[in-house]
Amino acid sequence: MSDHALRLLREQPHLAELAAFPFNFDLTRADHGEAVRLASGGPLEAVAGDDTGGTYFVCGDGSMLYADSEGSAGIIGNSGDEALEVLVGLPGWHDYLGLAPADGEEKIRAAVAETEEEIREYHGIDDERTELRAGLGLPERSPVELIGLLHAALLRTEPDFLLLNAEEGGAHELLDRHPRPPLWEAVLARGRTDLTLLREGSAWDEVSGDRARRALALRAAQFDRREGDLPLLRHLLRHEAEASMTDELRLAAVLVGLHGCAEDLPLLYEVRETDFDTWCGLGGMPEPDADPTELRSWARDLDDSLFGTDPTDEPLFTWTGLAHEQGLVELARAALIRRLDDIDFRAYCDARDGKAMERRDASQLSSLVHEFEQLGDTFQALRAQRLYVPLQTSAWDSVSALLRLARLEREEGRFGAAIRTLASLRDTLAEPDGGADVGGGSGSGSGSDKSLGHWQRTNLGAYIVEEHYAVARTAATDTALADEVRAVTVAAGELLARLSGTARANVERHLAGTTDTHTDTHTDSRTDTHTDTGANPDAGVSAEPTPPQPSAG
Repeated sequence: MSDHALRLLREQPHLAELAAFPFNFDLTRADHGEAVRLASGGPLEAVAGDDTGGTYFVCGDGSMLYADSEGSAGIIGNSGDEALEVLVGLPGWHDYLGLAPADGEEKIRAAVAETEEEIREYHGIDDERTELRAGLGLPERSPVELIGLLHAALLRTEPDFLLLNAEEGGAHELLDRHPRPPLWEAVLARGRTDLTLLREGSAWDEVSGDRARRALALRAAQFDRREGDLPLLRHLLRHEAEASMTDELRLAAVLVGLHGCAEDLPLLYEVRETDFDTWCGLGGMPEPDADPTELRSWARDLDDSLFGTDPTDEPLFTWTGLAHEQGLVELARAALIRRLDDIDFRAYCDARDGKAMERRDASQLSSLVHEFEQLGDTFQALRAQRLYVPLQTSAWDSVSALLRLARLEREEGRFGAAIRTLASLRDTLAEPDGGADVGGGSGSGSGSDKSLGHWQRTNLGAYIVEEHYAVARTAATDTALADEVRAVTVAAGELLARLSGTARANVERHLAGTTDTHTDTHTDSRTDTHTDTGANPDAGVSAEPTPPQPSAG
């Protein structure tokens, strides 16, 4: 992308003065006043500002992004040259953010003429525009052309140029309010193409052999159902079974079952018997000798409760998971950040009004943490986990949530915060029932429950000890935290001594052979709920906990 005009402004003070006034592109105002960054992590350089507190940034691909002082941002040109064409050709461009080429030439020219007449009441722009265009080598374009350039640039803002507050992580609003296609439409585009190929009888092996393409084709078939699709649905079902239990496997079984063909019952039974997960996930399926009406009834019930024909009814995490699978990482990230921002704003309003945050957001926050971790975005995962921690209602869940919070803080290099979180975790363990041995204690811990009474013999206990050692090890590089690191190390030793003999031996053996720890269990990447380590106190009890495996990250 060309930044020829920007270089000329930097080299020729007279041109820079003209750009600053009357066109409000001032190279001396490049300080935005607060730290910002792109959600994608891409390069961002502040190059100029205006007299309203707005700032112009050049992105890694040369695109120019404008951020105002009210928390909105948008791409205004695909290059520095293009952005300056817009700024010089449309000095009142802020007033045209709602205009689009579809509004027609008459409306566009009338709006531009009205704004420029108002500007001329205070200072000239015509001679100045001619001089600056000539000095920068910018072509003379009509207002209609310039609105077209601005409109196209604005629509490119999200997802690749989503601007965040660097400290808090919240996203800026879009500078314009032009409608965008829904997330599901962008995600399903490839699936619709592949479904067409399958219906034409081509690319069966290519689509069915690729996990991401197969899943998308099945989702496309979910929302575009045709009577003649049964053969291709059977083919996709057989291949999806190779991935074990997935949402798309259940969908494929439902789409096949809805046709109500008796000859499909043996196939569905075979798929259900693939492994233990598929046997559980496809529970309730009619047996191979059942009546076809039973098959259709089973499929309809599942379709009504889990799928349907309206893509807007699907959970957000369905689409972000599918976006991630096909490499649309920034599309998934932007949608997840927007959802987290909504929850964060509600939490802020509740706190302002003296109300407790609503429990309804707990499962969404847990899923957001997991999804962000899948994207490798620990920063946003940490932000979601902070909101998730206070929503826990049992001592066990509180400790599990604090444990994950400490890990995320450690991975983000926030060692002081991780040390304080572990201190809160130990406080919870020290409550009357939290620190009791199995069968001991009569008081009530967090939430008046006894869920932590046997933590010393569970995987959770092992993870707690290992995270203490991991924080102590990584925080040791920060000499300012020397006293806190010693305290964490001592606490780790005391907690280790409280573990059961087998659990302690497993942890010691694991610590001797690894340099990192993993403190949460795996879950499917596109579910609405996520279970933290040991979230079920009964299922989590084990006298011989499996040693945690090193984190892939």
